[in-house]
Amino acid sequence: MSTLSCGIDFGTSNSSIALAHDRQISLVPVEQTHVTIPSAIFFQRSDNKAFYGRIAVNLFFDRQQGRFMRSLKRVLGTSLMKQGTVVNGTVMNFSSIIASFLKTIKSKADAVAGQEIENVVMGRPVHFVDHSPESDAQAQAELKEIARRIGFKHIEFQFEPIAAAFAHEARLTGEKLAIVADLGGGTSDFTVIRLSNQSVHKSDRSQDILANTGVRVGGNDFDKDLSLAAIMPELGYRSTYGDKLLEVPLKPFHDLAEWSKVNFLYTPKLIMQTRQLLHQSHDKKRYKRLVSVLENETGHAVLAATEGAKIALTAQDHYNTPFDFVEEAFFIPIKRTLFEEAISGEVEKIVTSATACLRDAGVSHQAIDLVILTGGSTEVPLIQAEFKRLFPNAAIADENKLSSVGLGLAYDSQSKFGTGVQSTTVVP
Repeated sequence: MSTLSCGIDFGTSNSSIALAHDRQISLVPVEQTHVTIPSAIFFQRSDNKAFYGRIAVNLFFDRQQGRFMRSLKRVLGTSLMKQGTVVNGTVMNFSSIIASFLKTIKSKADAVAGQEIENVVMGRPVHFVDHSPESDAQAQAELKEIARRIGFKHIEFQFEPIAAAFAHEARLTGEKLAIVADLGGGTSDFTVIRLSNQSVHKSDRSQDILANTGVRVGGNDFDKDLSLAAIMPELGYRSTYGDKLLEVPLKPFHDLAEWSKVNFLYTPKLIMQTRQLLHQSHDKKRYKRLVSVLENETGHAVLAATEGAKIALTAQDHYNTPFDFVEEAFFIPIKRTLFEEAISGEVEKIVTSATACLRDAGVSHQAIDLVILTGGSTEVPLIQAEFKRLFPNAAIADENKLSSVGLGLAYDSQSKFGTGVQSTTVVP
């Protein structure tokens, strides 16, 4: 078996691939010089040609005609995998869609390696689907089949937080008892693990991994909570209509607040129903904005603006979120306090899962020497404050938030398919 191998971090929001070759670990540029790529696809309407990553995002926001998709990872293990979807009039299954995205990543690594890569460690969350071992196993099986379909012959899996730990381990001096918090777009996963730079070459780390927990909560859920709290009310959410003062249907607003459901809103039936309700609405100004979003298919732009507000509120206390694509000179002011209140329930679930990981490992909060934060959602100030509060004696490591899982998976692939490593680099 070839000792050339790789690790693939297929994320809800961003993805990466890293090579393990000739005792070297290296992140591969997957889009120009970028070593991460947004997990996004745009299918051009004229010929269904697919574009990926930042190009896909730019095409969509430039209002090019076509179908935009994000958060595809969340479809794994669900009934949507079998149902498929209609893309510009053509029925497509999600296995083919995900495979096309991962194939473009693999091709970049194959080009750097100068040969077809056959060995891969795929990252996976601790739980693809909460409280359903059957759906969780189904999701991994689906991802394994997709990996085989794009050309991998030897496929292993590793929990994403464990991979993040491996990426940090090579730089450690001495031994550390660490908890890894991997907060991505779709899931939050935790691992308590003993780390040492002397352990990098060990092929069996089962004795070092003390516990794993995970919950299906991530940055996309933060976006949804913020949208429902601050954005959707300005589109008529929870307004009333008719003589009986009935509340308008809530489902379109909830679907409009989720990346994976927006594309299913643009049906003639729903648009017609929404137009009809507008005539009976008691808040026509706001509810008309919902009609506009559905008619002009700008749901993803609404979500992108919401995500932009979330990111802006990590650095500032107040942000005027622009929605001029809905209505001229329209913006929504949002305070960080409102955002933190909106996501407080999700943060509580995250803290509960982290605490359960400690309990399962049989260690106290005070015993943790190192907290490794990875994933874009760890940028949120409330999250950082909670982890500093939970682990008062620990150092915080939060570099390479978006690429540490990919690096760690490559380290693990070297252990599984080859021999030790020497250093971590980025291929120029």
